[in-house]
Amino acid sequence: MAAKARFLLLTGLLAAATWVCLSAVAASAFDVPAVAFGDRFSPLFGDGNLVRSGDDRSVRLLLDRRSGSGFISSDYYLHGFFSASIKLPKDYTAGVVVAFYLSNGDVYEKTHDELDFEFLGSRWGGQWRVQTNVYGNGSTSHGREERYLLPFDPTLEAHRYSVLWTPTHIIFYIDDTPIREVIRHPDMGGDFPAKPMAVYATIWDGSTWATDGGKYKVNYKYAPFASEFTDLAVVGSRADPVLRVPRRGGGADQEELLGLMTADYALMTPQKRAAMRAFRARHMTYTVCYDAVRYAAAFPECDNSDEEREAFWAWGESKTVVMKTRGRGRRRGRKAGAGARARSDVASS
Repeated sequence: MAAKARFLLLTGLLAAATWVCLSAVAASAFDVPAVAFGDRFSPLFGDGNLVRSGDDRSVRLLLDRRSGSGFISSDYYLHGFFSASIKLPKDYTAGVVVAFYLSNGDVYEKTHDELDFEFLGSRWGGQWRVQTNVYGNGSTSHGREERYLLPFDPTLEAHRYSVLWTPTHIIFYIDDTPIREVIRHPDMGGDFPAKPMAVYATIWDGSTWATDGGKYKVNYKYAPFASEFTDLAVVGSRADPVLRVPRRGGGADQEELLGLMTADYALMTPQKRAAMRAFRARHMTYTVCYDAVRYAAAFPECDNSDEEREAFWAWGESKTVVMKTRGRGRRRGRKAGAGARARSDVASS
């Protein structure tokens, strides 16, 4: 009966969200208030490599020979909208990884859930890439990675990166453009994140895999590598990570969930979907949805099409996305050997 009641509740929430979606005009920017660092977050590691601003509205995370750095939210959340404006390190950043993500790995070591933005550094003249991951119940052995080239230089100014997580769907945003949507499919089972998670931000040495499958390592000659986090925003129900329930009882948590699922950032309008498809067509370099080399079985939530499949090699690498050489103002195609390098990169990530 409890399962049926939850199903009916989610069905009602989806119906309400669909009605709002059909009747509302999406705003040009999400109205989500930023919070002070000390109100919702605390340092995780790095000591002096985590530098808070005087007004406590921004944080710099540094990586040097001594240590990386990171912070964590003071609470765990069962669903929500989590956002930060991030400016990435500049110049030579091969091997550097900056991450903004949700996880409960500290509580569920072998069955953890995770939703990631991972920013992967580059060599001189290269581009930062961003990878999104979706893990549920320890599903890292069949992870749901996707990678994209950014349509701007993320080292010149901050851009907003956001994750929406609801019981029925997940959306990743860059600024106000959705770049990935994962709709919960019955065949996903425990692969869909369902346990309370905390919010993390880190910078660390990913030399073993981050740039061309580990071919290019962090060069500490260019340290410290500095990433800046501002406009931190958290909208969601605080929850007990062990009991897996919101801390507020009664109907308050259901009201919060309804508010979350009917907010503009939770609604995939036709305009948003068109923007998402355009972004993915132009900037996505890898997706598990077309990776027949690593994964024999298809992922049930993937919205595959024969037309789109033609744009990808058998290992999920794009045939059409072109690299942009930074600072030279011209575009070049991938070299013939790029596919083999991509396979090595994908396997190590």
